[in-house]
Amino acid sequence: MFTTYLRRELSGRRKQTAIVAIGMAVAIALVIIVNAFAAGVRDAQSEALASVYGVGTDVTVTQAPEAGSGGPGQGGQFQFEEGAELSQERLSTGMGTTAFASSDLATITDLDGVAAAVATLSLENSSFSGEVPDQSATPQNGPPTDGSGGSGGPSSFSIDRFSVTGVDASSDALGPLTTMAVTDGEGLSSAGDTDAVAVLDSVYASEVGLAVGDTISVGGTELTVIGIATSTSGEGVATESNVYVPLALAQSLSGLTDQVSTVYVQATSADAVSGVADAISTALPDLSVETQEDLASSVTGSLSSASDLASSLGRWLSIAVLAAAFGLAVLFTVAGVNRRTRELGTLKAIGWSRRRVIGQVAGESLVQSLIGGAIGAVVGLLAIIGLNLASITLTAAQAATAGPGAPPGGGGPGGAGGPGGAAETTTSAVDLVLHAPISPQIVAIALGVAVVGGLLAGAVGGWRAARLSPAVALRSIA
Repeated sequence: MFTTYLRRELSGRRKQTAIVAIGMAVAIALVIIVNAFAAGVRDAQSEALASVYGVGTDVTVTQAPEAGSGGPGQGGQFQFEEGAELSQERLSTGMGTTAFASSDLATITDLDGVAAAVATLSLENSSFSGEVPDQSATPQNGPPTDGSGGSGGPSSFSIDRFSVTGVDASSDALGPLTTMAVTDGEGLSSAGDTDAVAVLDSVYASEVGLAVGDTISVGGTELTVIGIATSTSGEGVATESNVYVPLALAQSLSGLTDQVSTVYVQATSADAVSGVADAISTALPDLSVETQEDLASSVTGSLSSASDLASSLGRWLSIAVLAAAFGLAVLFTVAGVNRRTRELGTLKAIGWSRRRVIGQVAGESLVQSLIGGAIGAVVGLLAIIGLNLASITLTAAQAATAGPGAPPGGGGPGGAGGPGGAAETTTSAVDLVLHAPISPQIVAIALGVAVVGGLLAGAVGGWRAARLSPAVALRSIA
């Protein structure tokens, strides 16, 4: 009886059924699309962070540089005499980077909620070569006595810089090593802690014309190139550093014995990240602690715009459309009840209980919403498939400002910004293809929302129907 009456009422009110179903379908489809888009952006953001900080990194620990800090590896100057031909090389932490005790790694590892931690030492190798002008060749007043047109005699300078990262090759499941793959030769895991070997980034190796078996001077020591590494983010994308060497060797060559510059931390679970960050800050108050959310704020470009869109506009748009769909369902259900005054009053007159009347109206509304929810789920899934086929490319850029001498992670040979140069900003960018995942949980939630909308409309309409008096129907018939 219930299903027969339900089928008759829905088929007799096709226009109302279609309008309610379409409204609910649009709302459900939008909920599915927005959530899939937001999940895709979150995955892209994690991939962008992984390309810089390493796969699985939840927290990074560094030490903020102090004004005027010095000491081994902290800046320094080239020393030369007038008229001399010189060639000097220095390996030190770059501007904006400060080393701290490697013993802090053990402190971090012992904290509750820490699954793994690995330390690196980020350095910059600067070499300066050329001829220093002889000031004695220039009279007090007048042109140079050697016939050259410039002040101080002829001079020619060459500055070469590249970034060097000391890594613990035994910890290849976390940190920068997870962002690259050795495509030629072998990795650092095959070498000893202090072996004079290096692995080069493929982009940098191509720029300077080095290959496996060649040598590269780092801190005045010739290192053998044993491997070439390529970024896992895609062809032509540079890795975090130009040159990778064993951590112990980097500490020895730079004079930063038992010191590191960054600790990458992986928490036991996503829920433990915040607690781990707080525990590190408490145990090591002098260090700077950043979580993935903090690091994500440094990402700019179209990925950042998409993230803002997904987190703000998309959420409120979904809420607004859902509210409109629910309101539409309620209004049409109540309007239908008003048009069926004679019918519902008569049913009550022949013995239908309030509960049965409410159940009938709620059942009709629920079926209308479920039809809309099913259509919306199909439309949403088709839209997600289309979004993925479109292969939308997002750009994630991360800018870092460095003072005189070196942007962190920066630059190829002969770059600007040598000693005495102005501060400069370097930007690393990576292109990511947006992939919106299809989540069965989101589809189930969307259908659940449709059920809620149907029950809400049915409850309002059923309550109004239950208030009808059989006398109203009799007066209508008369």
